[in-house]
Amino acid sequence: MTDNIKERIKADLQQAKQTGQLRTERIREIVRDALSQVVSEFKEGSSELRRLVKDAVSTVAENLQDKGTELKEEVTASIEGAIEAVNSKRQESLATTQAEVKQLQAKLDEQEEQIQQEVDGILAEIQKTGEETTSPNTKTAIDSAIDSIKNSEEVSLLKKRYAQLQAQLAIVRANLAARYGGRAEEVKAYLDEAKNWVNEARPQAESVVTQVKQKSSQLDDKLGEAGTAIAKKERQVKQVLRELLLAAADGLKDKEPLNK
Repeated sequence: MTDNIKERIKADLQQAKQTGQLRTERIREIVRDALSQVVSEFKEGSSELRRLVKDAVSTVAENLQDKGTELKEEVTASIEGAIEAVNSKRQESLATTQAEVKQLQAKLDEQEEQIQQEVDGILAEIQKTGEETTSPNTKTAIDSAIDSIKNSEEVSLLKKRYAQLQAQLAIVRANLAARYGGRAEEVKAYLDEAKNWVNEARPQAESVVTQVKQKSSQLDDKLGEAGTAIAKKERQVKQVLRELLLAAADGLKDKEPLNK
């Protein structure tokens, strides 16, 4: 079986050379497609599977020795293709699990919204009681207490922290998916999710300091750049995603002053 894989890779590389399509992305596809047909026949993590991957990468290196200094990029592409093939089943399982997590998250959000509505209803009823009272001092005290609860800085801060964390996690997932064989649609879905959480975490007050606005704008630009690179299937998408991750780590920091 190993010889068949090596011969197929060698033949596909030769054809790519002849047609002028021997690019890193094509090398990645050649190794991925060759291994994908047989990976399912091996036990995950088995020595036979590792040997097969090693032979596939070695075949690429042996047949592209004339590339000189560019050989590193070609070998890197072959390793990425091999990893993508090996992880294909795990990716399917991971996608299913992530879909289940999203369903649970949606259910959790719905339950939290129901709790919030119930609390709002209770506060509204209390406020109505205050309006019906004949004592101005009592009404003022009730209104002040309700405003204090509704505008709780702790609750607002927790929601913001949660949104920041979710945005960064979505960007981390996009990086992992791009690096280990995720589909472009999957990476884009993570970026869209990150955009939503970034907007959720963005300070709503008009008095946000200039530095925060600049960082927020830079993060928006990086998200847009990553989305465009994925749509075009550009090779540098991984570099763009790495830069996005760094921008998110910096851009989601709290730099605005706390309202006193």
